[in-house]
Amino acid sequence: MSSDPIDNKTPESESQAQFAELFGDDVEPLHGKGANHIARPAELTPGVLQRRSAAMAEQQRDGNFLDPDSVIKPVDPHDYLAFSRPGVQHGVYKNLRLGKYDIQSRLDLHRHTVEQARAALWSFVEDCQKHGVRCALVTHGKGEGRAQPARLKSCVNHWLRQFDQVLAFHTAQKQHGGAGSTYVLIKKNSLARLSTSEKLARSKRG
Repeated sequence: MSSDPIDNKTPESESQAQFAELFGDDVEPLHGKGANHIARPAELTPGVLQRRSAAMAEQQRDGNFLDPDSVIKPVDPHDYLAFSRPGVQHGVYKNLRLGKYDIQSRLDLHRHTVEQARAALWSFVEDCQKHGVRCALVTHGKGEGRAQPARLKSCVNHWLRQFDQVLAFHTAQKQHGGAGSTYVLIKKNSLARLSTSEKLARSKRG
């Protein structure tokens, strides 16, 4: 007498499988608790879009496609930043939000001007994907008490959405900087995707 195999997958194991497929087997989730507040960005106005178009010449000259400060919608110093592209599994994004993934690389933008931060973030994200970093932390501060509060935080919130390499991001947990820092989920590079595909194929054959 034969019987059908029993599917013993749990929501937790499915989330781990989703993470392994997205990141690879060499990155392990951590454990912890966190908040789930989400700040929604405002839509860009026609005036903002016009200023963005005027800035494209400068972007093309230096190779950095990130928008200048003049077109960026400000956020509050205590806003929670949140972004996830279609296709990112709920379990993966939840674990990112809760700070459960190992932080493989960090960028501290304290004492940076806006232009310095723009250049630093552009190089950082490019380097992260090149070197197979999938979970990173960007520290931008809250900018409280400044003439333009949360200026760098507002820029990071805007700029991260412009990277095709960025799958998701969320304000960090308290132990990692809270509202002054942001977790960033980086898309795997082609070599990492190939490695994961080969591992999955071997596991199926085994």
